[in-house]
Amino acid sequence: MELDDAYANGAYIAGADDYPPRWDASAEDFRNSLHERAQIDIPYGPGDRNKFDLFLPEGTPKGVFIFVHGGYWLRFDKSTWSHLAVGPLAHGWAVAMPSYDLCPDVSIADITRQVASAVVHIAEEVDGPIALAGHSAGGHLVARMLDRALLPEDVGARLKTVIPISPLSDLLPLLRTSMNKQFKMDAEAAKAESPVEMQDRYDVPVTVWVGAEERPAFLDQAQWLTDAWATDHVIAFGKHHFNVIDPLADPDSDLVALIVN
Repeated sequence: MELDDAYANGAYIAGADDYPPRWDASAEDFRNSLHERAQIDIPYGPGDRNKFDLFLPEGTPKGVFIFVHGGYWLRFDKSTWSHLAVGPLAHGWAVAMPSYDLCPDVSIADITRQVASAVVHIAEEVDGPIALAGHSAGGHLVARMLDRALLPEDVGARLKTVIPISPLSDLLPLLRTSMNKQFKMDAEAAKAESPVEMQDRYDVPVTVWVGAEERPAFLDQAQWLTDAWATDHVIAFGKHHFNVIDPLADPDSDLVALIVN
């Protein structure tokens, strides 16, 4: 399909195949280090993947940071990203990471509703403000959480900040990729799930974050959301699609400061 190359990330990142096993190893080491402060596989829905992990700080949490993973709604789960909790956790925030069902078993709209259900259940587990960030397809999903039709008012009122990282904000171009065989979207479905089309949103500070070394399509997607919502926009120097999330594991990073301050 004509846009397959435009949305291909790994082909343009040196050592791309080495990233997933590194992520998995770091995530497992982190979970093991937390002992009883790592609560694994808390259900939020009926499916095998409708579960989240909750990582607790020492003492009462100041709030909860929810990270939603990417993978084009086709791959990965919560277990690969646990180590990214290090930054917010060091500042006294709880961190939750949900899994969700994947295409083509479900639609992107179904995944959006699952993530909304996860946010509601996580909000019941931890008091205080809620910060959301997600990467790539996860960036799409956290942006969608600002839709007033998805989250109840009592949860929406607790949202402190939303950070779509390298988000997919307009899904119409994906109709021209071979991935759409698994998404099974038509133009109407793509527009309905596109954050750039959202009008009735919770009034929450949003920062669109993207790596300066990303594919032009992802730089465009970040700019489109920035323009549509008139948000803050950070282009992270030297970062590509796979390492743009690394600063979440650094308590002193600007990205973590956005979440906890």
